[in-house]
Amino acid sequence: MRRLPTPLLASFAALVALIAVVPAVASAQERTPHVDVIEVIGLVDTVQVDFVSDALRDAEKGGAEALVIQVNSGGGIADRSDLDVLLFRIAHAEVPVAVWVGPSGGRAIGPAFELVEAAGVAGTAARTRIGPTGRAVPAEQALEQGLADLNAPTLGDFVVELDGRKVGTTTLDTAEIIRTPGEDPRRRPTVEVRFAKLGLVARLLHSAASPSVAYLLFAAGLALIILELYTAGIGMAAATGAVCIVLASYGLVALPTRPYAVGLLLLAFLGYAVDVQSGAPRAWTAIGTVALAVGSVRLYEDGLSPSPIVLVTVVAGTALLMVAGLPAMLRSRFSTPTIGRESMVGEVGAAVGPVDPDGTVQVRGATWRARTNRATPIDAGDSVRVIGIDGLLLEVEPEEGAAKDYRRH
Repeated sequence: MRRLPTPLLASFAALVALIAVVPAVASAQERTPHVDVIEVIGLVDTVQVDFVSDALRDAEKGGAEALVIQVNSGGGIADRSDLDVLLFRIAHAEVPVAVWVGPSGGRAIGPAFELVEAAGVAGTAARTRIGPTGRAVPAEQALEQGLADLNAPTLGDFVVELDGRKVGTTTLDTAEIIRTPGEDPRRRPTVEVRFAKLGLVARLLHSAASPSVAYLLFAAGLALIILELYTAGIGMAAATGAVCIVLASYGLVALPTRPYAVGLLLLAFLGYAVDVQSGAPRAWTAIGTVALAVGSVRLYEDGLSPSPIVLVTVVAGTALLMVAGLPAMLRSRFSTPTIGRESMVGEVGAAVGPVDPDGTVQVRGATWRARTNRATPIDAGDSVRVIGIDGLLLEVEPEEGAAKDYRRH
């Protein structure tokens, strides 16, 4: 039997040794002591419930020393049954779960406080408040009443303070004592802190389910669609408005929304649109303003509402836009003089696109929105004659033929 050359034998031996070492290194990396950290910020909704559940599963599979949940939430809108399942999982998880309410000034109220109760260890930062809805107490009282186990000014301090605490049958090992001559003993973390965050789509949906964001997106979407309707643009405003309304609809469905209040918001923008069409604020502007104010204030149930700053900004900003901003923009966009437009009756122009019955025409070098009789549709490029003016809208007919000479194509 032939023996392999010595260099080849050496190379083969090195390869075998490398193959044996790589799994050992990977295994050592997997066994690196670590703590998984996630955030629950804003209302506890379905997105947050799923996120915590997934993080808990990953912590169990990854062998984490503990799962730490940083909470700063004033309530929740998640389905009760889904929340109960999550709370049970937290209380009976294979990995210890600890909740830290922070940063300073944070809170854990209502469903968010239930996460604190379900966890094995609970900590608070300074000037935080925790407790059931309507009965939240400051951090100092929370410690006295046994609602929290310790006070930690920062998340890092909280991780260190977990050391030695027992959760179920597990004693946490997250720090070591360092003794330096001439100084007091101090503890240093011995675990790696691994942060996990919501994905992009999940963050977007979670943000949309905020009372202020959903309300703002809905109002902005309707305003953009009206803007597109009266400026004859290329569709960007309408497309952006549609995206805003889709996201807002998700938020309004997730939140405890009053349907009649949504109807009032729709009525408000319809009223504004009617008077923008007429070219001057009239009765519909007053109706729209009242409907917008009432619908905004009464939009949500269960004590939820847009922030006062957002509410005032939307109501005042929308009224100003519809009464002054949009008409001025239209006059600039279409070069529409405010006096003497009647002189345009009888003028001849050309259709920029099909007018059937609505479309755009060019008269005196400016582009106008136009309308014709349904019996006399006008093709793009055809000559038109102005026969009347309705606010910012030109009433036109074919220069030749009109209704009696109309031929079907």
